[in-house]
Amino acid sequence: MTRMPAVTLAALPGRRAQALEAAREIERRGFSGAYCTTAGGVDNVALSQAIAQATSTLHTGPMIAPIYFRIPAELARGAALAHELSAGRLRLGIGVSHAPSHARNGVVAGKPLADVRAYVAAMRAAEHETGPLPPIVLACLRTRMLELAVEIADGAVWANPARSHLPKQLARVPVHKRAAGFFVGALIPTCISDDEAAAKAALRRQLTLYCHLPNYRNYWREAGWVEEMDAIEAAIAAGDADGVPARMSDRWLADVTLFGSATRVRDGIEAAFDAGITTPVVVPSSARKGGSAQALTELFAAYA
Repeated sequence: MTRMPAVTLAALPGRRAQALEAAREIERRGFSGAYCTTAGGVDNVALSQAIAQATSTLHTGPMIAPIYFRIPAELARGAALAHELSAGRLRLGIGVSHAPSHARNGVVAGKPLADVRAYVAAMRAAEHETGPLPPIVLACLRTRMLELAVEIADGAVWANPARSHLPKQLARVPVHKRAAGFFVGALIPTCISDDEAAAKAALRRQLTLYCHLPNYRNYWREAGWVEEMDAIEAAIAAGDADGVPARMSDRWLADVTLFGSATRVRDGIEAAFDAGITTPVVVPSSARKGGSAQALTELFAAYA
């Protein structure tokens, strides 16, 4: 039996009803979940609540809700409501987001580990008023945040992980936690196309923002991609922003994304499951015109 990944969904203004239709189609086709990003400025918590109401079996949730943009009790209230109305299908991904997002929103971020710990504690303290919370999933990159997730949360999720490095990190998750259903998610940028060069170009564009973020570069360097990260940093330091995609090697791209034929992408998803990722989450893009709708069409065809 084919193991089905989950999919990310966003909802642009004027197209929110179409996002719910897409969620129902994702459910009908047997994908394991539809998780919501903040792409397009969408409120991914509200979108998750809407998807939970529009579907009957599909797992959903924000991946990832930034902790600095909502007080803990407020997020707990909304999450507990969606958790109850969805009969337990919500997964609540939270994280600290990144510096450009903080700057846009006038946020002064603190220390990630301490702030996440305090935020989760405050959410759990509100449970006597909100009712039971959904499983809380921490956004991770490096190992210390994963260790915090093991200690205080119900799962961990990575965005753009180096899949070759994940088994080493996941060895830190105790067997009893895995047996109890500890969520291990990975948001994997994916482009399905027989034109491999076009697919790689689309993914390089998608990852350019992340390559400008020091926390991601430090993580990928820790994962073994030192030469690539050094070259990207040199391009940034030289003011050569347009040269960043050219510094993303094919080998690095193949570790962080999935691209190529439908067969190759499906095999990559299977390998992700085998590496210990309980919920691979496809972040679909297309090498053709049509945006997210075209990318979803290509994903549906790959799993038809």
